[in-house]
Parts: sequence; structure tokens; C-alpha cells
Amino acid sequence: METTKKDELASFLNVLPPVDFCCVYGSTLHPNNQDKSKMVDYILGVSDPMHWHSENLKMNSDHYASWMVHLGGAKLITKVADKVGVGVHFNPFVNWNDRKLKYGVVRMHGLVQDILDWNRFYLSGRLQKPVHLLVDNLDIEDVNSVNKRAAVSAALLLLPSKFTEEDLYAKICSLSYMGDLRMFFAEDTNKVNKIVKGQFDLFQSMYKPFLEECETKNLLRFSSAEASQAKLLQDSSLSASRSLVSSLPASVRSQMGKLLGEKKILSETGRVLGEVCIGSREEAAKCMEKVLKRRVMVSSARQALSGFLAAGAVNAAIYLSQKMRKTWNSRS
Repeated sequence: METTKKDELASFLNVLPPVDFCCVYGSTLHPNNQDKSKMVDYILGVSDPMHWHSENLKMNSDHYASWMVHLGGAKLITKVADKVGVGVHFNPFVNWNDRKLKYGVVRMHGLVQDILDWNRFYLSGRLQKPVHLLVDNLDIEDVNSVNKRAAVSAALLLLPSKFTEEDLYAKICSLSYMGDLRMFFAEDTNKVNKIVKGQFDLFQSMYKPFLEECETKNLLRFSSAEASQAKLLQDSSLSASRSLVSSLPASVRSQMGKLLGEKKILSETGRVLGEVCIGSREEAAKCMEKVLKRRVMVSSARQALSGFLAAGAVNAAIYLSQKMRKTWNSRS
């Protein structure tokens, strides 16, 4: 990202209380995107959301739905995010410097938990796609390597033995949309392909180390190297499938174990671990997909309700209508 553009995006943080983490995502990252009418999306990580919202209300009360401010302010905002939603409070349609912005505020502990364990599979899914970091005081970029490695493993389980690099990134991108209620009526049906095609170079640089890691383990090899159509071949054996499953987050493996069975094994460090019993690659892929779909569906429903309460009926209706217009245009 150009320094001028980065500085412009980062300058928004000057009108907010301090944050420990900040990234921008979405169409803002498209190299050729010069459309200033597009909403800019931020994720903000803070240590104490209630305190942060309290400070932000003093500085920018217009960012919040008025009924929430009058009824309970920062306490109610945080409670709705944690108890109703998935720990993220979004403020959409923020007008600043002739731009429209949307920012989501999350507790750092919750962000790290989701990245490492996919317990909500909400922001972890967002961070499997390209983002641009503006603040990273706690080295979330390094923590996110666990998330990206797991995303590659999940995508490979769902792909055939031969595919393109673009297919791989599309599959990674689609993981967090499987079961998302918005995809049925309020999202562009071509969203995944547009994201991958518009940000292919970013995906490539983001996942290169993990593809090389898979090559070293003989799980994957390149048959050619022609940009987005580079052919990849993967080992589809049962032992390779077990290796991929072992790289998934513990909470996903635990649920798969409940469905397929689990056996106890002794690790090299002497710890007793649970290993998912896999009869075939297809069985493992289908089971993992079921677990992720369920998780995404629950999270998307909770966040939709939280967003309706937090943003207010008018803003929620406007936001939903814009999403539905995208869906309609993509299907017509």
C-alpha cells in the first residue's frame, strides 16, 4: 500500500482512543481501487472495550446508536457485543474526512482466542484474507501464522488432488462464508472470486511460506509456475489427510472427534493427545465442513442480531439493503 494512502487511513486513529491493534480490509486493499465512495473497513483491538467505548463516547458520541447511549452507554454496548454477538461491536456509516467508514471493536483476548482456536470463526476468518496492519502492538501478525497454516490445511482437505493456485485461495477465502446467513440473501454471490482476483498478489505473498512448508512435508508440489493458473498437486493419501487434520485448531478437531471418534496418542513431548479417527479423506473433509458451517452459521446469526441492536434499526436497514442490492446485482 502506498505511504500516502496508508497515512490517510491511519490518521483516522487520531480521533479515537488508543488501540493495541488496527487493520483495514476489503476493497480498500484492491491495488486499483480509487473509489472514495466505498466504505473503508477497520478492525480495532483494545484491552478493555468498555473503557474504550466510554472514552470514545466522550469524543465521538455520534458514532453510536442514540438509544444505546441513553440507556446504558459503554456498558450496554459491550454487553450486547459479548452476550448477543461474538465479541465485536461495529459502528457503520461513520463520516470522516469525506469518507464513509465502518469499524469493529474487539477485546484483544477474544481476538487472539479466535485466531488460535476458531472458537467463533469470525475475525479469524477475516484474517485469513489480506488485511493491511496499521497498529500491531502485541504482534498479532505473528500469532496469525497459526490461523493461516490451519486455513491452508482446511482448504487442502476440501480440494481435489490437482488444482490451481487461484483455486486454493478461493477455497481459503470461502471457509469463513460457509454457512454464513448473509450469503443466502445479503451478499454478492461472486464475492469470493472478486476478492481473490482483485487481491491475488496479496494472497500469494501472504501464503507463500505455508505452501513452501507443505512442499517440504511432501503434502504439496507445483507442476508449473504460471501466475494464477499455476498447477498444484497434493498427496491425497490417508496419512496426508491425517496430517492436515492434525493442523486444524484444537476446538475443530475436538468436535470432529465427537462425530468420527477419537483415540488417545502419546506425543513426542510425553503429552496425551486426542487424534481424530479418519476412515477416508472424504469422510474427514465432510465432517470438518459440517463443523465449520455450523460454527459460521451460529456466529453470523448472533452478529447480525447484535448489529441490529447496536447500530439501530435505521442504520441496520440501510446496511442490509446495500448488501441485498449487491446480491441482486450479482444474480441478475
